[in-house]
Formats: sequence, structure tokens, C-alpha cells
Amino acid sequence: MTYETRAPGPSDVDSLARLHVATWVETYADQLPSDFFTPELLERRRAMWERIVGNPRADRQVQVATFDGALVGFAFAGPPVSDGPEGVDRELYSIYVSRDHHGSGVAQSLLDRTLGDGPAFLWVAEHNPRAQAFYRRNGFELDGAHKVEPALPELPHARMVR
Repeated sequence: MTYETRAPGPSDVDSLARLHVATWVETYADQLPSDFFTPELLERRRAMWERIVGNPRADRQVQVATFDGALVGFAFAGPPVSDGPEGVDRELYSIYVSRDHHGSGVAQSLLDRTLGDGPAFLWVAEHNPRAQAFYRRNGFELDGAHKVEPALPELPHARMVR
């Protein structure tokens, strides 16, 4: 399979929002209430990606992966926006790949292009062993920090640091 990894453009915003919600359904449907996945969630993701793609910054990396012209994954990293460990100045905000493309190497490519191999941290769902294993293969370790977002109490997160 041949994937293309590149920075997104304005024409990708709608597909990015749809992929974001679809991958959340694939990943978290058994952990979040069914009424979480509403049309408003899609609109919030669309507005978020419109802001991000429409206002590129040198200190943030956003990459999308395509297969046969369709978006199948994305990653987004930059300076810390959440509580990170002292002295670590890169955070992986998100990385998601459509379930049909798990194990293809596309997530690795996205991670490499957004973070490289330097020090970084991320927050991962505590009940997502597949993601945690992927991050461990990339040098990340759980550091004991946990958080629960008030809007998503069903989805506790643990911090991983490299």
C-alpha cells in the first residue's frame, strides 16, 4: 500500500473533521455515552480544524495521511498546551488512523513527521492498550500523571513521556 503524508490544506478541513469523529467512534464508542457522538461534535471538529489549518504556525506540525486520495490519518503536535513534565517542550496533541489502516505503518510515519525522535509527551486514554503499546515502541513511558477532563469523565488519561 502506498500512503502520502503531507501538511493539510483548506480543502482537507471537512474530511479531517469527519475522520476525526469517525476515529473517535472507532476508538472510544465503548467508553463514551452514545449521545456523545452528535452532529454538534462534527461541527466543533470542523471549526477546530478550520482554525488550525487556516492559521499555520511554525511551532506546530500537522500532517495528514492519504490512501488512494482519501484521508486515513492525521497527527498534530507543538508546544505544550497541557500539563507536561518539566523541561519537555513538545506535546503530541493527537494522532488517529482509521481502523482499516492500523498496522500499515501510517501512524509511525505521522508520528515521525510531527514529533521526530526528540523529547515529547502526550496524554493517552488509560483504557487504550493499543495506543499505549505504539507509544512504548516509540520510547514513551507512563510517568504516573493522570487527568480527567470535566466534559469527559468516562475517559481518564495517563501521561506518557519520552
